[in-house]
Amino acid sequence: MYLTKFTDYSFRVLIYLAKDKNKVFIVEDLSKELKISEHHLKKIIHKLAKTDLVVSMKGRVGGIKLGLEPRDINLGEVLKITESNLNIAECFNKDNCCPYINPNCKLKGIMQVALDEFINEFSKFTLSDLL
Repeated sequence: MYLTKFTDYSFRVLIYLAKDKNKVFIVEDLSKELKISEHHLKKIIHKLAKTDLVVSMKGRVGGIKLGLEPRDINLGEVLKITESNLNIAECFNKDNCCPYINPNCKLKGIMQVALDEFINEFSKFTLSDLL
């Protein structure tokens, strides 16, 4: 399983915000500190701000900060929010891509179990476990 940069950077942003959870950060500073382009970082912040994970404030004293306590941020949930495609094989989202794939396909079942275990392993931890 390969996580996208979007998910990797999302974890980094959350860790950084959690280190000083009451501080309001501005995107430009985060971009420099985390070495992530501002453009990409803004996309990440926008996605996270649609949830309770990050609070985004506009205006002269605006910025972003962590929206929940680190112990309340489950890494498995973050993974599901930030990964747009968890299909690990073509047959997960496309019919008739393989002459051997059918409703009783054992390979697809094994891959689904492996994916579920991958997500379940992340779900055992919270942001506070990373601090």
